[in-house]
Amino acid sequence: MSWLSDEPDDPYEEYGDSVRERPNPKANRPRTKIRPEHADSVDGFVTAVDRGRYTVVVRDGQPDEAIITTTRARELRKQAIVAGDRVDVVGDTSGDEGTLSRIVRIQPRTTVLRRSADDSDEFERVIVANADLMLMVVAARDPEPRPRLVHRYLVAAYDAGITPILVVTKTDLADPAPLLAHFEGLDIETWRSRSDDPPAAALRERLDSHVTVAVGHSGVGKSTLVNALVPEAGRAVGHVNAVTGRGRHTSSSTQSYRLGSGWVIDTPGVRSFGLGHIDVASILKAFPDIQAASDDCPRGCTHLADAPDCAIQEAADRGELDRTRVESVQGLLGTLTVEDRW
Repeated sequence: MSWLSDEPDDPYEEYGDSVRERPNPKANRPRTKIRPEHADSVDGFVTAVDRGRYTVVVRDGQPDEAIITTTRARELRKQAIVAGDRVDVVGDTSGDEGTLSRIVRIQPRTTVLRRSADDSDEFERVIVANADLMLMVVAARDPEPRPRLVHRYLVAAYDAGITPILVVTKTDLADPAPLLAHFEGLDIETWRSRSDDPPAAALRERLDSHVTVAVGHSGVGKSTLVNALVPEAGRAVGHVNAVTGRGRHTSSSTQSYRLGSGWVIDTPGVRSFGLGHIDVASILKAFPDIQAASDDCPRGCTHLADAPDCAIQEAADRGELDRTRVESVQGLLGTLTVEDRW
């Protein structure tokens, strides 16, 4: 109280400190990291990704299965969602036109297939999730086969824990034997396919109940093979330039198709498959015969072409190992070797 007045010095004193607070419910609301559990979510399988929209099959294989369009929850904005992902979805999952649902969780992945832009780029790009088979499609001719690209597919598949299957197309145009010689001793399941008569029925039975990712160089006939396996797929097919020998890109996006009780995921054709994200130790594991020969290498051997007393190089000189395969492995090791990775 002031000695000149019976009024309090502070007219708001009797109301306490709360009267001084400016009303701002949003600013004063306590923050929390607790997220809703979304107990009402339904299981979904991502079949395609297009500019922030995800095509998802919910209740996969059940009588009330539906194809829906979804977006991602804000808390997933820093996580890649790719074809093959199993996800939890909330919202309108009826599949009716104009509806939009939301992916709130990515279920744990069993496998992840990755590649980098090139061998010097360690930033990995996830291509497909949860695949257990990789269909490596290569042409016997037109375009000319690239065994070293297939070697890269093998490294990526084994690193991801995916079983590789080699399909040689256009065997009516050239004998596939010279190409297959590069993979002798690797125990890779191999199929041969004619341009006019792909083994669709038998291969469809082999892939049933699996999630299969199809990879291949542009122009090798991968989309043609997918169309034979899944006639309703309607994947665009192209031709090989007679002058350059290169195929034209026809598949510009990754797309999944129902194949029996499983899925086949067709990826765009690529001319390179960077392995910058792969640990060097994973390279030799992809080639059991070369890995076995490396047991006789001196300690600390880099296994490169100029490595002294390298047992791998000596075995290749004696003709005990395929020289093209050895040179491919040496090339991979040479581009991926970094001192602190050994």
